[in-house]
Amino acid sequence: MEFEPSYIQSYKKGNLLDAVEKSWKILEECILCPRECRVNRLKGETGYCRTDATVLVSSVGPHFGEEQELVGRGGSGTIFFANCTLSCVFCQNYDISQLGHGRKVDTNELAESMLYLQSIGCHNINFVTPTHVVPQILKALIPAIEGELNIPLVYNCGGYESVQTLKLFEGIIDIYMPDAKYGEEKEAKKYSNVENYPEVNRSALKEMHSQVGDLIVKDGIAEKGLLIRHLILPYNLAGSFKVLEFIAKLSKNSFVNIMDQYRPFYIAHDYFLLQRRITHDEYTQVTEYAKKLGLKRGF
Repeated sequence: MEFEPSYIQSYKKGNLLDAVEKSWKILEECILCPRECRVNRLKGETGYCRTDATVLVSSVGPHFGEEQELVGRGGSGTIFFANCTLSCVFCQNYDISQLGHGRKVDTNELAESMLYLQSIGCHNINFVTPTHVVPQILKALIPAIEGELNIPLVYNCGGYESVQTLKLFEGIIDIYMPDAKYGEEKEAKKYSNVENYPEVNRSALKEMHSQVGDLIVKDGIAEKGLLIRHLILPYNLAGSFKVLEFIAKLSKNSFVNIMDQYRPFYIAHDYFLLQRRITHDEYTQVTEYAKKLGLKRGF
């Protein structure tokens, strides 16, 4: 049986249109992310993410540096949104997330970008840093579907997500790809300027998993499910063991990309403990602990 993305049925049933209407209502007093700034973005007000009702897109194109299950042969069709709800001092995409480099696009152009990525052979549409532009994405999906979009949608986020917002995507997003950045609140506050990250992240992961389940891969390409990323930081600043313990409780079949590519980007050099890359021993300790917990997919 040929794979059909979740959002097509949601569109046919009218659920997608309902989600669009609910999400745009939220913009009047924005609580899309857990910061709950409550600004009226429809009137041009901006909160922590520095974004009103318009969308800033930094780039659109096939990406070959993502997980192989997303990349395949044609690449993952990435749409990078400017600005972010987090302020990670080591962000490798800081020019996009922190400096806001991008250009304004309307929802019709956003839909055209999705169709373009599909037309050049990308295996999925990969929304990168989408949390603050959920309503615009949902609205753009309608003309995209009418233009015969039919590849999986990937929600590629920092893991600081509102369960209420995630519920808008139920039956629409095929693949959730969140970060699980921190196991301890202290480090999350210091290095990403965010309160309650571990608690919020765990609630978000539970909701994502309840919607799409463990990652399903067919013929080497991801079709549906949860793919979790965890970036190891020097001196165990990410609290990797606690992160993995939660993921293992969520599901032993979780697909976890335990990443070793930390570099002191952006303003990380201003923080003594972040000034170096991780060691081989630091990486091995985390991956061996993951195996001990019964995790086995993604690393």
